[in-house]
Amino acid sequence: MVGGAFALGVTVLTLAAVTAAGLLYSRGRIGSVEDYVSARNSAGAGSTAATLVASGMGAWILFSPAEAGAAFGGLAAVVGYAVGSAVPLLLFVSVGPRLREHLPGGHSLTEYVYARYGARMYGYVLVITAFYLFVFLAAEMTAVVNALSVVADVPAWLTAGIVGAFVLVYTGYGGLVASIFTDTLQTLVVLPLLAVSVAAVVVGLGGATGLHGAVVATNPDLLDPTFLPGVAFGAYVVIAVAGANVFNQGQWQRVFAAESDAAVRRGFVLAAVAVVPMVLLAGLFGVVAAGLGLLDAAAPSVAFFVVVAAALPEWATLGVVVLVVLLVTSTADTLCNALASVVTVDLSRLLDDPSAGTLQRAARGLTVVVAVGAVAVSARGYSVLELFLLADLLGAATFIPFLHGLYSGRATESGALSGSVAGLAVGLAYFPTLHGVATSVPVVGPLLPGASFVHAFGGAAGVSAAVSLVAALTADDRFDLETLEADVRSLDDPVTDGGSVRVAAGDPGRRADGGSEVDR
Repeated sequence: MVGGAFALGVTVLTLAAVTAAGLLYSRGRIGSVEDYVSARNSAGAGSTAATLVASGMGAWILFSPAEAGAAFGGLAAVVGYAVGSAVPLLLFVSVGPRLREHLPGGHSLTEYVYARYGARMYGYVLVITAFYLFVFLAAEMTAVVNALSVVADVPAWLTAGIVGAFVLVYTGYGGLVASIFTDTLQTLVVLPLLAVSVAAVVVGLGGATGLHGAVVATNPDLLDPTFLPGVAFGAYVVIAVAGANVFNQGQWQRVFAAESDAAVRRGFVLAAVAVVPMVLLAGLFGVVAAGLGLLDAAAPSVAFFVVVAAALPEWATLGVVVLVVLLVTSTADTLCNALASVVTVDLSRLLDDPSAGTLQRAARGLTVVVAVGAVAVSARGYSVLELFLLADLLGAATFIPFLHGLYSGRATESGALSGSVAGLAVGLAYFPTLHGVATSVPVVGPLLPGASFVHAFGGAAGVSAAVSLVAALTADDRFDLETLEADVRSLDDPVTDGGSVRVAAGDPGRRADGGSEVDR
């Protein structure tokens, strides 16, 4: 095991380098709140792809895919996870240009849902978004805590505190500008470092042929692409990841930061192509760990690091430490900035003519509070995959009604909200992680169906889609999507009444079902 002090030293040096790069690059480039939150039209296709890979592929790829391979169905589960990670990026190939068309000056997903649906759906989506970003950040901090604990036995609170402090410094100063720049640099380092790590581990364990033979001899199901439990996992993880990523404000920010619609399409396609082999390679570590019997005394979530420890000398594991730190910072800075942008946009509507300083101080203050909360959760040592699955369920139950309104004027607020709540209720009834608690509830508990991730995610998405679509088909009114732009304004030019053109469900220009009676 590497010495704790030495591993911490490497961690601090890596964090210091990323922080310095972010601070230096963003210096003089933040001239307004708009620059801080959106970095609008500043990123080409290459930068867009790089920042999507770095911000989306955090340290979780060294934990969740490997845990899936080790405990949820072997190769079939890993392939499903890889495909599931690419699907939301491909979804934004269509959603991204659509957003830029109808909200050219947009900033956040909550801004869209308020303008499209109204206050009730806005409140529901705000809770989901904040919860998802918090869980994602907590999962990332948990990942780096677990990694340094396994590699160097570093105390959890120390790792989380150091990483969180550095990320807050350059994110709080440079906003999205710093995040996109450091993401690009991190991608250029992470991709070759991950490839070298995988190659070194394969060689260290006797080569690909030897590994294949050893795994097949122990448990051939681990390498069977038709293994039913793995196929089932792959099916529901596609729904889970796609649904949750729709509520990742970091993705929305990068849609608006891209320099053109073409840059959005090419950037998201390139990122989707890149993440598949990344997740696949990381997930195979779990298959190897289970096949070689390396997890007897370790949790499946640390399968990647168990294999690394078995294959590489101690000094080589420091490269993995650098990899983990870079993956965490590239995602954590995105999540912190995403939270800041949501707060900034919402406060600009709710407060009476807020100044730029007020908006930035509020955004940074809440970001610190959330980051501290994520650090506290990370010290508890929960499963990274289980943390993600809980947040994913909320997204799976809501993303179809949510996006339906961007493509159809018949979608209504009441239909979207009732569909989302109904889908979530079905998902929670089947959700295995909470099933034991739910069944203990008198009267209701005994009536609940058996636990199943497949039924939880499939039911959540299916029921929410069905309810919202039926509501849309039976609606008499249509919302004019061309009016969405009128509800979005620049953050550098606050409205003196503290709101957008239509500020509540009771506004005379908005019906309770989300339709518009105002012809703009």
